[in-house]
Amino acid sequence: MEPFVTIVSGLPRSGTSMMMRMLEAGGMPVVTDAVREADVDNPRGYYEFEPAKKTRDDPSWLDSAHGKAVKMVYQLLYDLPADRHYRVLFMRREMDEVLASQRKMLSRLGRDDGGISDDKMSALFRSQLAKFEAWAASQSHLAILDVDYNRMVSDPLPLAESVNAFLGGVLDAKAMAGVVEPDLYRNRADRANR
Repeated sequence: MEPFVTIVSGLPRSGTSMMMRMLEAGGMPVVTDAVREADVDNPRGYYEFEPAKKTRDDPSWLDSAHGKAVKMVYQLLYDLPADRHYRVLFMRREMDEVLASQRKMLSRLGRDDGGISDDKMSALFRSQLAKFEAWAASQSHLAILDVDYNRMVSDPLPLAESVNAFLGGVLDAKAMAGVVEPDLYRNRADRANR
């Protein structure tokens, strides 16, 4: 198996931090700088890594990232150099929940959402994802596994086992599943509009 970097990606508020925590619990080293501290929106931490946001200008951080996991919003995946391999765990979450979670986080931070309606934001996200998916399908350096956040929260072990198999079968799937906290699943689709 060729060496690869594990990338956890998806829309904002789609469960990427939870997946990073799962990988860490399963035995995979994670690349994070802890600059963005845990808060009410992500009480277990954000698992972000600032240099990943500047990969287009300086990809040197990737030299020490093989065998490790790093979180990157999907728009940054365009900037990954094609001279190495990546296995991408792409978190999928119900769009209504993503939007509700994002709205609550912005409100708590005292930031404006720009007056964009949920319908417009949903259309924008879907358009961007369609463009990304079309591009990613032709990128031989990327292998992508879609991970259903909603299913992961309700029944984590089968999906943890799928993730483990995708990443080479060296992780502890039970330990991964054990860190999923349904109590933190606060923006469910059935109550996102309440």
